Amino acid sequence: MASKLYVGNMSFNMTESELETAFTEFGTVRSANIITDRDTGRPRGFAFVEMGSDAEAQAAIDGMNGRQVDGRALTVNEAKPRENRGGGGNRW
Repeated sequence: MASKLYVGNMSFNMTESELETAFTEFGTVRSANIITDRDTGRPRGFAFVEMGSDAEAQAAIDGMNGRQVDGRALTVNEAKPRENRGGGGNRW
């Protein structure tokens, strides 16, 4: 198990500081990053939270997955490694 978590189905109003505060209940939060649209800068509804240890990460999954926050049931699970989706844009 890795200590990096995926957090989905988030309210678009949630801030990184509120996200970090919600997860500190389960241990040390190393980082909390809300993913934003690169063109508009608006939140995309998901984030990544890195906990201090694997045990804290598991406790956060157990405690936060399905929890209602700002009217939405969060999806919290272990973050998967990023897929290489190819690069570029030159399709000659």
